[in-house]
Amino acid sequence: MSLKTKKNPMLLFDGVCNLCTGSVRFVIEHDPYKKFRFASLQSTVAKNLLKQQGSEATSKLGSVVLIDDSGIWFKSTAALRTAGQLSGLWPLLQVLLIIPRPLRDWGYDFIGARRYKWFGRTNACWLPAEDISDRFLD
Repeated sequence: MSLKTKKNPMLLFDGVCNLCTGSVRFVIEHDPYKKFRFASLQSTVAKNLLKQQGSEATSKLGSVVLIDDSGIWFKSTAALRTAGQLSGLWPLLQVLLIIPRPLRDWGYDFIGARRYKWFGRTNACWLPAEDISDRFLD
């Protein structure tokens, strides 16, 4: 599978994390042109895509990952670049990219380390409804 996604950026997410699946639902609601495609980080599709990118990418399994025409993005950069492609005022969040990445990622990691405690987790990956299942690659 190629990383070139001219029309369809791909968002890889933790399929057992309630915060992460809630974020995917949010992206779906604010993506009227249905550009985004999704795969859980636990899936073979995601693992193969990350493996193609080498050891740095495969070490990011606790992070949201965005793959688009510009490359592969992790953590806060992935989240903000995703917001930049949504409808409404969400693209304005990209202004936060001026904050140095280590500082942004510290905030991301702070929430990420507590996401299961604060938002919970499921025992199995979230399964999308039939009307949006064609946007999921796993």
